[in-house]
Amino acid sequence: MNYNKVNSDRLVEDWKKYLEELVDPKSIDVSSFELKNNLQSGVWNSEKILDPEVGDLLYDIAKDFFDSLELDWVEIADIIFTGSLAAYNWSRFSDIDLHILIDFKDVDENQELVKEYLKSERLRWNRTHKIHIKGFEVEIYIQDVSEEHHAAGVYSIIKDHWLIVPTREDFEVDWATVQKKAASLMDRVEDVYKLFEGGEYEEAETAATRLKEKIRKFRQAGLDKGGIYSAENLAFKALRRNGSLERLSSLRVMSYDKKMSMDEQTKNTEKEHQSNEN
Repeated sequence: MNYNKVNSDRLVEDWKKYLEELVDPKSIDVSSFELKNNLQSGVWNSEKILDPEVGDLLYDIAKDFFDSLELDWVEIADIIFTGSLAAYNWSRFSDIDLHILIDFKDVDENQELVKEYLKSERLRWNRTHKIHIKGFEVEIYIQDVSEEHHAAGVYSIIKDHWLIVPTREDFEVDWATVQKKAASLMDRVEDVYKLFEGGEYEEAETAATRLKEKIRKFRQAGLDKGGIYSAENLAFKALRRNGSLERLSSLRVMSYDKKMSMDEQTKNTEKEHQSNEN
């Protein structure tokens, strides 16, 4: 059985079903972004204090990851717990965002090289390990001490106290704009799929790569301008929660694999051509 063909056919069928659902921006579910009345009770108590067992586990996880990098000469400035689970906008989609703060200059003078190396290592760790605490997956990040970080709440695991205390403030969001922006990006993902379905694998890979970068800049622009509740950031999160970003990544990989593959029929044709020339 050709498993690559089976997986490819399955992707095509799943994608067709998926596209049939993307008809109206109003169909994009944004209900999970509603603010909760309290912090997540399995992680925090009623006094906003982190569960000690959770804190100890997160410290150990962060240390294990950092020790795996073998950067013995570099000191950890802090380990922080941030993201929606450290605020009132948590949901069942939330991860435990665990950030290790270091000075990239302590690793090497070439900070761009350091950034790319640490990014690849933390992605490898997150792919390899699927650790859940209180039902939420732990996601490791490594951050330069000088990097600006947008968050409603930030808790220091090492110091065991809040650096930014989250507050439950009512916020006004133009949800129609969020849905329209998300739907527009989904249309772009559909364009990539059409290239893939049409056998234009190189074009599909290029389009997927460019779209991933566009979405990254789109989100960052929203964070810089309007913070975590900007329409751009919420649209990005909507794409992540409904699987669009994962599908885009899959299309990028599938397109590359198809582009670099050669089937038996093609090889036989080439052999026949070479034989005729001889």
